[in-house]
Amino acid sequence: MILPAEHPLNTGKTSASLLVLNMRGHRTCPLPVWFMRQAGRSLPEYRKLREGIAMLDSCLTPELVVEITMQPVRRHGVDAAIYFSDIVIPLKLAGLDVDIKPGVGPVLEHPVRTQEAADALHHIDADAFAPITTAVDMLVKELGSTPLIGFGGAPFTLASYLIEGGPSKDLPHSRVMMRNQPELWAQILNWCADITAQFISAQVVAGASALQVFDSWAGRLSPEEYETFAKPYSERLFSQLALLVDKDGVPVPRVHFGVGTEPLLESMHGVGATVMGIDSQTDLARASALFHDKVPLQGNISTELLTANWETLAEHIDAVIASGANAPGHVVNLGHGVPPETDPDVLTRITEYIHRTTT
Repeated sequence: MILPAEHPLNTGKTSASLLVLNMRGHRTCPLPVWFMRQAGRSLPEYRKLREGIAMLDSCLTPELVVEITMQPVRRHGVDAAIYFSDIVIPLKLAGLDVDIKPGVGPVLEHPVRTQEAADALHHIDADAFAPITTAVDMLVKELGSTPLIGFGGAPFTLASYLIEGGPSKDLPHSRVMMRNQPELWAQILNWCADITAQFISAQVVAGASALQVFDSWAGRLSPEEYETFAKPYSERLFSQLALLVDKDGVPVPRVHFGVGTEPLLESMHGVGATVMGIDSQTDLARASALFHDKVPLQGNISTELLTANWETLAEHIDAVIASGANAPGHVVNLGHGVPPETDPDVLTRITEYIHRTTT
């Protein structure tokens, strides 16, 4: 699908941004930087704004989404905004009884574990995306030349919440279904792929200049398990996202990120990603070598060092930048999301430091 003529990638507003250039394999000076979970609990202005408002309600109120998305851009001077939402929003838009409980995460009162429940799943009506497209349109106008990143969850991670009923490190119900009911597993994950494709595509068509797919739980799988139980469905998702192109037929950059996924990186790239997000457990030089130094990378400052003294943190940032030097493009980021206890001033200082030292 060719993006609308007024899309910022087509008008030139974001096509020459540091973020898009690096994601398309054109290294810049300075390098771009943004932070996963940059709009969140580490910002006092975010906590104040969210007082008394449920998370999923926040995600579906355009004015709140715009303000929360913009807060870290204003405060830190980062080179991209990421759309404020949650990976389970597609489940809510599809009519499921999902909620986010503070201190727990996404929970479903009625997990989907039977054929009857799976058969009741349906795709999302186009009208349901109105709060999202409205918010993106408002954001694009406010961001100007700063690109917006759209996002969603990979089918395996989204399905884990759907089947387990909430966060689970061991994924017991999912593993039983994988082994004993492969057809039901495939039906559910194909559905997750399709509704996430709808969700991300709505953000991109409305104005997002890049997209990121999070597979937060993929690291719980062995390489063999990933190939069988996750990869085919991520391929289904990415094949739909690959249809999103600008007026010249250039694809919208597609980032794929997981935690603890070094053994899976080649497979995760093979689903159709154009940029690989790398966690802090994996050296960027080693990751780049896996892709013969031909794939742009994103990452991977350790969140554990955000509370270290500045000299230690700066030395680590230098090492991260040096380790990513062979990649055709490098978007500097964390190796995971910003922890809630992070001092926001540290993130601002990191952004300034990266811009200054990579110029």
